[in-house]
Amino acid sequence: MIVTTTNDVAGRTVTEYLGLVRGVVVRSPTVSQGFVGGLQSMFGGNIEEYADVCESARAEALNRMVNHAGEMGADAVIAVRYNATEFGQQSTEVLCYGTAVRLG
Repeated sequence: MIVTTTNDVAGRTVTEYLGLVRGVVVRSPTVSQGFVGGLQSMFGGNIEEYADVCESARAEALNRMVNHAGEMGADAVIAVRYNATEFGQQSTEVLCYGTAVRLG
């Protein structure tokens, strides 16, 4: 599956727009990640435990979006974007979305 942030796929023609596809994940850090992250936040800098949670959530949201596109019979997903929203205390919703298309 081709996944791109652009509105087309170089060298290919979009023959059919299948519609919006998305993957949604709501994540929070584990107890140990929250504890270590909380300690690191007092000293400033990058908080690797929280970064790991975010990266994992983004990867899973992308995977869910690609699966959704596959269920629709897509060859590619174009105009892919991410959005993240705080959802309750210590929880974040990560949304990955784009347009499923068939290519010629």
